[in-house]
Formats: sequence, C-alpha cells, structure tokens
Amino acid sequence: MGVAGATILLIEVLKRLRPRWPNLLIGVAAASVVVALAGLPVETIHTRFGDLPRLLPAPSMPVLSLATVTAALPWAISFTLLGAIESLLSAMVADGMTGTQHRSNAELVAQGVANVGSALFGGFCVTGTIARTATNVRAGSQGPVSGMLHALFVLAFMLIAAPLAGYIPLAALAGVLAIVAWNMIEKDEFKALVFSSRGDAMVLIVTFALVVFRDLTEGIIVGFALGGLVFIRHMSEMTRIERHDVSTDTETPDPQGRDVVVYRLRGAVFFGAVARLGSVLDRIAQWPRAVVVDFSNVPLVDSTGAHMVVTLAQKLRRHEAQLYVAGAAIEVRRALHAQGLHEPLARFLPDVAEALAVAARNQDESLAG
Repeated sequence: MGVAGATILLIEVLKRLRPRWPNLLIGVAAASVVVALAGLPVETIHTRFGDLPRLLPAPSMPVLSLATVTAALPWAISFTLLGAIESLLSAMVADGMTGTQHRSNAELVAQGVANVGSALFGGFCVTGTIARTATNVRAGSQGPVSGMLHALFVLAFMLIAAPLAGYIPLAALAGVLAIVAWNMIEKDEFKALVFSSRGDAMVLIVTFALVVFRDLTEGIIVGFALGGLVFIRHMSEMTRIERHDVSTDTETPDPQGRDVVVYRLRGAVFFGAVARLGSVLDRIAQWPRAVVVDFSNVPLVDSTGAHMVVTLAQKLRRHEAQLYVAGAAIEVRRALHAQGLHEPLARFLPDVAEALAVAARNQDESLAG
C-alpha cells in the first residue's frame, strides 16, 4: 500500500471511529511524519517546488498602457467568464452538500474584489474551487466565516509554518483529493441524469470525461455549450402552434365563414422554433381575410420570432388581409413593436374573443361598403 492508499485508509477509519475529528488534517499530518521519520523516497512539496515563501511581496501597481490593456483584454474577458462559471458551479456544489442557497451576486462581486486585491501582491486570478470548497464542507464548515478563517489559516501557516509544509507528501494530498472527489459526487443524481434523457446524459458524460481525462476548464466550456444546445432543443420542442376551430367554440363569436382563422401559440417564440412555426403559418389556406394569433400563452418573443410575425403581417397585408395579435404580454408587445409591428399592419387586442368581434365588425363594414 502506497502513501496515498495509507492516507485514504487512515482518513476513512477516523471518519467512522471519530467523525468529529479533523480526519483530513490528521491524515495529511500523519503521512508527513511517517515519510519524514522513515526517510521514504516520496516526492514532497519541498522536493517538487522548493522552499515556500514566508512573507507576502510588497504591493505594487502594474505598468498600464493602451497596448498592454488591448493585449490583455481578450484573456481578461475569458478568465472572467470561466471564473464566474466555475465559482457559481462551486457554490452550487456547496449548496447541494449543505442544503443552503448561495447568493450569486455576492459570490461574483467578492471574487472580483479578491482578484483585484491579490493582483497588487503579484497574485494570479483565481476562482471558487470545487475541491477546496467540498473539503471545507466535509470538514464541518457551516457558513461563510469558515472561508474567511480558511484564508487566515493559510496566511498564518505561510508566515509561521511554511518550512513544515514542505514535508507534506504529494501522494498524501492526492489521497485527500481522491476522498473529496468521491464524496462530492452525487451518485443517485448522476444515475438519474443518465437515465432521464439522452440530451442530459450526453452533457453529463461528455463533461465528466473531459474533466477527468482532459482539463476542468475544457470540461466546463464544452459542457456549458452542450447544455445550451440541449436547452434550446427542449425549448423549441415545447413551443406549439395550434389552429383553433372557431365554429365549435361557444365562448367566442363566429364571424361567419372561412374568412377568419385563429392560431394559438404556446411557449417561447425564439430562433430555435421559428422554422417550424413559420412553416405552419405559411400554409394558411386560401389567404383568409383575417388571421388571429393568440399570444396569451407566450412568455417570450426574441427578435427572430418577432420578425417572423412581422413577415406574416406583411404577407397578409399584400393579400388585403389583417393580422390580429391577441393577449400579448407587455414584454411580448415591446419585442414585436421593436421589429416594426405597429398598427395598421397589425391590430393588438386583449383577448381572442375581442379580436374575433373586431374582425367580424370590420368584415361587416367591408361588405356594407
């Protein structure tokens, strides 16, 4: 059994016999003492990285120029996005382990302030780390003060006991990380996601494989992109358009004849669903004199979806027909207006019943004229 295996065994034994003891700290300390006293040929922090610094460097401002800022800006944006994603992911893992709810704005603002402050002392950009967060939670932390104390302990350890940290075997740290990684995996949810849907299973398995066999950053980027595609697919599948038969509806007036058709939209009208919705609307038979589109169950319309509605109104206008938009929420109407859907190109009514009544009056006036 190697140092990593012995460390894992000691930690697990302490967890069962003395669950309130700091088993991770004891495991690392015991492994360090055994390696040092026995003179085992094991690589330690000192042999790999040399002596650890015992003082913070003096604060200093970087040299700023337009060329420097321009060259660093793309990397800064990339680090900002990746840092935000990883920090929020770390917070979500902590929420799942503790049953609490993090505050996203507080997480991101604190991370930004910390990175600005650490840069004055020569520090690198960092994020909320899943492994260290999970380790802290497993050690018994219950609030944000534990994170502050963790930082103070690291600072105190650097100032006082930096030479002792050099004796810590890297294999012992590997054993700690193995335990933390195993404990932070939510096995039941992993299994449920794999069997819930093919899209979710693909995102989970690809992200898991990239993180384990490639790199955490690559796994987050690819998983985020795949998750976005799966979300778009799910949203487009939830969007529906149905033709409503006015002649069988006793709650709305029938403006006589096939000159009025009613379509009911359900779900978000966005670029992922526009092709399918547009093909249905393009097949309106015999170009009726009026088309009523019910938007009462549409929570969102993006610019592409709004442009589709404008195109429909323009086609109807060329055939001397009228489009009636019924039940649209304020946000939906704002999106439609932004794309140029105004009266008389389209009429906005509060509900389908009133739209049908207005369409009937307009047809009567047209026939009378």
